[in-house]
Amino acid sequence: MGFDAEWLDLRAPADDRARDAGLLDRAIAYAGPGARMLDLGCGTGATVRAFAASRATSLDWCLLDNDQALLDLAREHHPAADIRPCDLTDLDAVPLTDVTMVTASALFDLVSEDWVIRLSDRLAQHRIALYAALSYDGVMRWSPEDRDDAEVTDRFNLHQCGDKGFGPALGAEAAVRMTALLTARGYEVFSARSPWHLGPQEARLQDALLSGIAGAAQDAGFDDAGGWAARRRGAISHGRAEIGHVDVLALPGGG
Repeated sequence: MGFDAEWLDLRAPADDRARDAGLLDRAIAYAGPGARMLDLGCGTGATVRAFAASRATSLDWCLLDNDQALLDLAREHHPAADIRPCDLTDLDAVPLTDVTMVTASALFDLVSEDWVIRLSDRLAQHRIALYAALSYDGVMRWSPEDRDDAEVTDRFNLHQCGDKGFGPALGAEAAVRMTALLTARGYEVFSARSPWHLGPQEARLQDALLSGIAGAAQDAGFDDAGGWAARRRGAISHGRAEIGHVDVLALPGGG
């Protein structure tokens, strides 16, 4: 699993608009000033910036990723943070001592159910909260409509369930399965939709997104995914897209 800095920068404004503000505020209120926060798959530090934009500036952040180039950028953005390389497939190596809340952005749709089970067990053992934003939920809506939209969505969603480095990925079921697993461990779980709404002003993001979606759909067996992408590109100047995501906040013991 890995994403380059250009893609992360390109998607950042859409992510920032999409995050559910109420759920983020609830996470900040639970954590409280000075809390130890552990961000998994931190990239360049988008989660830290989202919290800071909501006035949570006194938190003690530890940022983990397996991509050293992204960690170097995160260190430039957040010099006060504790930034460490970490193989996230090895959950025993994830440092949970004194952590109040584990966070992640756009991660949980890429990991396996077994990985979430193991993480949930560790979180429950230490009574640590979880804030997981922007998990893809399988919804794609386009305007104007194209005859192949439904087929592309189905094939893309199938592709999302492939192994992204953690075993068979949860894909569009991530938020549902996280909620069930954490509820079974005594957590109170809150969720909120956080879809991207993209218009002509996000032409570069739409273009990059179409390449990724079409490539995945073709890999999953849809031979004319390239034709679909070409038609969708022709509509970017006046078209719109909704790409569904869900934010989840899980608090231990009903806290």
